[in-house]
Amino acid sequence: MYRYDEFDHTFVAQRVAQFRDQVARRLSGELTEDEFRPLRLMNGLYLQLHAYMLRVAVPYGTLSARQMRQLAHIARRYDKGYGHFTTRQNIQYNWPALKDTPDILMDLADVEMHALQTSGNCIRNVTADQYAGAAADEIEDPRICAEVIRQWSSLHPEFSFLPRKFKVAVTGAPADRAAIAVHDIGIRVVRAEDGAIGYEILVGGGQGRTPMIGKTIRAFLPKRYLLSYMEAILRVYNEFGRRDNMFKARIKILVHEVGIEEFRRRVEEEWEAIRGTSVELPEARCSVSPHISRRPLLPHCQRSRRILSSVSALIGRSPAGRASISIRISNPAMPSSTFR
Repeated sequence: MYRYDEFDHTFVAQRVAQFRDQVARRLSGELTEDEFRPLRLMNGLYLQLHAYMLRVAVPYGTLSARQMRQLAHIARRYDKGYGHFTTRQNIQYNWPALKDTPDILMDLADVEMHALQTSGNCIRNVTADQYAGAAADEIEDPRICAEVIRQWSSLHPEFSFLPRKFKVAVTGAPADRAAIAVHDIGIRVVRAEDGAIGYEILVGGGQGRTPMIGKTIRAFLPKRYLLSYMEAILRVYNEFGRRDNMFKARIKILVHEVGIEEFRRRVEEEWEAIRGTSVELPEARCSVSPHISRRPLLPHCQRSRRILSSVSALIGRSPAGRASISIRISNPAMPSSTFR
């Protein structure tokens, strides 16, 4: 999994300090709720019917034991002893007090986590295959691609106020375990006939009130062009996506209305103007990240592609009232087990 370097630690700490000042100004009445709203949304804080809700990102669904314990600590100290994991690899706390949210973000920063861009009309948490790094049918570990996108998109000045929220998913295997077909951009690692590894890019998928399956906009994209091509897609969406109706503002509506061929033409035209610039990835960044550790394939994955361990985690309330971590491991080859 990705490990923070000095820049990451400084960056997240500065954002927490900035938000602490914004919360203090809101509590003192210096900021109205309308003025505070865009500031809190940039830090994953929603105002719901009865309380605030904080959404914390779990980039590409990877958590360490230390991070899990910290999430349980946050649930116990600042919430009601539990949190809710979402389908897009986030965790939500539904009862934090506003005055406590900067301390929660600082506790998250201590274990290399944050809540940046988990709300608002920006590029949200990048998700991946839950078996990333362990599946036998993987062409390449998708977490490397997901981490590159996460770093590039974090507080991107051009894409922080898109027409609507924007979700990206990556899978490293032919089987779509990351549900890339129902994301704004879906990325599948593929191998060309000559053995080169690249990406199939899907665009315009989504669920909600108007579910749509994403369409392939490019069957094979060389790895070095990943960010420049994504930037071209986002620029077209940012320019032509609707802003007059939030229910018609997602990229899936734009792709549906103009058609995939016309959308592809616009993207390719934009891409030609920016490809080969500083957005192009150096080869070293495409395949190896010194901050991502990879374990060998699980033994049962080496023997069979059909036998994989599924791990689901829940932070809940124990009979004694304490917040606890419950991890259930299920495997077709062995009985289910729960560890606390």
